[in-house]
Amino acid sequence: MQDGAMQAWLESSHLAGGNIGYVEELFELYLDDPSAVGDEWRELFDSMPAVGKDVKHSEIRDQFREMAKNKLKMAGSQGGNSETSEKQVKVLQLINAYRFRGHQHANLDPLGLWKQDEVPDLSLDHHALSKDDYDTEFNVGSLAIGKDSAKLGDIHSALEKIYCGSIGAEYMHITSTEEKRWIQQRVESQLGQPEFSKEVRLRLLKELTAADGLEKYLGSKYPGAKRFSLEGGDSLVSMMKALIHRGGETGAKEVVVGMAHRGRLNVLINVLGKHPQELFNEFAGKASIGEKSGDVKYHMGFSSDFKTEGGDVHLALAFNPSHLEIVNPVVMGSVRARMERRGCTDGSQALPITLHGDAAIAGQGVMQETFNLSQTRAFSVGGSIRIVVNNQVGFTTSKREDARSTQYCTDIAKMVQAPIFHVNADDPEAVLFVSQLAIDYRNTFKRDVVIDLVCYRRHGHNEADEPNATQPLMYQKIKKHPVTRELYAKRLIEANLIDEKSVKQMVQDYRDALDKGDCVVDEWQPMKAHSVDWSPFIDNEWDVDYDSKMTVTELEDLGRKISEIPEGFKLNSRVNKVYEERRKMAEGERKMDWGMAETLAYASLVKHGHRIRMVGQDSGRGTFFHRHAVLHNQKDAETYLPLKHVAENQADIDIYDSVLSEEAVMAFEYGYATAEPNTLTIWEAQFGDFANGAQVVIDQFLSSGEQKWGRLCGLTLLLPHGYEGQGPEHSSARLERFLQLSADHNWSVCTPTTPAQVYNMLRRQQIRPVRRPLIVMTPKSLLRHPDAVSNMEELAEGVFHNVIGEIDKQDTKKVKRVVFCGGKVYYDLRKARREQELNEVAIVRVEQLYPFPHQEMAKVLEDYQHVKDFVWCQEEPQNQGAWYCSQHHFREAIPDGAKLNYAGRNASASPAVGYASVHKEQQEKLVNDALTIK
Repeated sequence: MQDGAMQAWLESSHLAGGNIGYVEELFELYLDDPSAVGDEWRELFDSMPAVGKDVKHSEIRDQFREMAKNKLKMAGSQGGNSETSEKQVKVLQLINAYRFRGHQHANLDPLGLWKQDEVPDLSLDHHALSKDDYDTEFNVGSLAIGKDSAKLGDIHSALEKIYCGSIGAEYMHITSTEEKRWIQQRVESQLGQPEFSKEVRLRLLKELTAADGLEKYLGSKYPGAKRFSLEGGDSLVSMMKALIHRGGETGAKEVVVGMAHRGRLNVLINVLGKHPQELFNEFAGKASIGEKSGDVKYHMGFSSDFKTEGGDVHLALAFNPSHLEIVNPVVMGSVRARMERRGCTDGSQALPITLHGDAAIAGQGVMQETFNLSQTRAFSVGGSIRIVVNNQVGFTTSKREDARSTQYCTDIAKMVQAPIFHVNADDPEAVLFVSQLAIDYRNTFKRDVVIDLVCYRRHGHNEADEPNATQPLMYQKIKKHPVTRELYAKRLIEANLIDEKSVKQMVQDYRDALDKGDCVVDEWQPMKAHSVDWSPFIDNEWDVDYDSKMTVTELEDLGRKISEIPEGFKLNSRVNKVYEERRKMAEGERKMDWGMAETLAYASLVKHGHRIRMVGQDSGRGTFFHRHAVLHNQKDAETYLPLKHVAENQADIDIYDSVLSEEAVMAFEYGYATAEPNTLTIWEAQFGDFANGAQVVIDQFLSSGEQKWGRLCGLTLLLPHGYEGQGPEHSSARLERFLQLSADHNWSVCTPTTPAQVYNMLRRQQIRPVRRPLIVMTPKSLLRHPDAVSNMEELAEGVFHNVIGEIDKQDTKKVKRVVFCGGKVYYDLRKARREQELNEVAIVRVEQLYPFPHQEMAKVLEDYQHVKDFVWCQEEPQNQGAWYCSQHHFREAIPDGAKLNYAGRNASASPAVGYASVHKEQQEKLVNDALTIK
């Protein structure tokens, strides 16, 4: 409002000057929530000096005095009546109190056991109001009930219905006024009683009948079998179908679902359309898994197509283990890959839905990490729908003070200002309304939204449990409590929408459908071919043919391209030196270092149409200042990625510095890689031992996902590893753990020692038609080691050598000892061997420890069949590194009658010593032990 207009408005007002307190209270209300006051007040307060910007309180108060002096009058001021004007403010405060805290008095618990503390703010007395004021009419401010003013009795009744019924809306923690107004308009306009057609309400009853019917059927047919029943949370089936329908109507083409065990079988049958007979076969132990190890039925995923008014939607239920919340970032990664494949930047075509237990969402740290990813550049998916199946007990822990340190299990979502809608699972229509509201909010604001489905579990943690042992009062109540289907059927019968005979027939029809074993989901559609084709990678083994050769001329041209910097782009002096050296490497004036060769690998791939996605906490620059893929202009902080400018029509490349997270980020990248075989997907650890923080992802997904679930994944892990005297942390990437998990050709584990090797290893990972993880022990000191260099011809060869034999000229017949090694220690061994002129010792590098390259090793050892003395040398302690997990491969490779010995550090609980002097002493000893023939 301009000054002249404001003055005219002030002069036209009629409020007595003594009402400065009224204005101040309105201002306090405005500070809490700008949408709580009327438009004119908001416009006025918006025009005042911004609070928190060094504005004296006296200046604001002077403006209040000016308003009062000019006899300010607002709608609802009741002609200057001071008492009524003060009550007007109290009414607006009451409205605001319900918006903030009404959820604490909402009717959310189907069992009626959940008793929340009384909230004084929600009483009339607290606001100096009473029922005596019920007939007085007040301005409703921004309360969206379809009129500007109403009697206090009607306002109070409306607030109770809106905020204290079956839905408890928590959204006032959101700072965006636009988002709060949007939610208020949608929630308040319904007066807590959304209206649906007869057709929709009967469909809800049918869905509840299916949810209840499946559980009863399984309970009678397979008594005592674990199924993690949905009973008590039956409305989840209606919620899921409502979300998918609404998503499809608004443009979604794919929905990816992540959920743990509770209700999973029910969702599989009654939402995704899995044939019941297939499930029955699994219960009977008849399912075939071929050569795979398989998994229990409530871990398995599923895919189908689902018919909506907006077209068919492809559904994918993610496989996941018992580590509950770990599947959530996997789902997000899968959705991101699907978005990018479709050219969707806002998430409108791909929808993530994740289901959580109330104990898990509050208790599992990966949830904080996943929420933290939600709005970042590298990991955003346009918002997620997060459903908490809140059965109010985690295994046997039920008391709130034992389960969490917050009032609600969903309070963690407030860290990203996600709205939270608590809803009573025994009110299916409220569940439907909240589901539609959640989709619309997510699509409008591209942010996460949480639905807290407050329910119960009719049995124990699983069907073999005895829940009365730990929750006696709750389970006495549950035993007497009717199922949701019965409650809703009674409600529809009373509304004359259906009769009892039809209700019974609905139950029988569903049971008959289960007996037939065919699909019971009306919306199920035969699955069509989708935009990603995995067929080129299925059933291929490591030795499948591929061609990775390139000409030296082409590599030199790429080297020049990746070394070009835009005119006027000012580099940091140290970075500029790196690029000056790279230009010399491209011209053949210098041999290539690690950073140049690695960057050339990426350039060669994107030039020929292979997308690349790299994520890590320092991936743009590289933790050890070696990559410098993302350049920063020292003048204006603008960034430039040379790899995006190597050729016309090249594939895209994204390199992101990620949030400070290992578990959620690695899981996200796993999910991305399982949905996108045509992208080289890389997660780089800042230091290799940081992979510890993502051990669940490594154990449950990367190492075993193909064996358990048949899920192919080409994710590459770059894990800096090497003993440089830096202490127990940041020395070891825990190579032994990866080798211990190595079996069934599940992944490859490599320790490359030259730039040419890393170049050809990365190209092999993407060009070879095999999609399995690649685990790389990348170096630190070798990044700038004068001997760790390669020439263009070595890169152009296009071959990653799993084994590299002796490179120094030797008379092989005189060799008495062969030392096997891998990684940085090779250069220490070679230096000492040369200095001591130990020509009777040959050094063989094992560049790929798994799958062990028996054929290549046999070829390298052809000239050493006379040798009886073989040694494995490693930097790591004896109980770590490759020794325990790989010695059987070494023993198989050496000639008959030869002996294999160990040279390395003694076994240790710690990865490395903490003192540089002791480290040096140990390093010298292990090198001498390896080279000294006894």
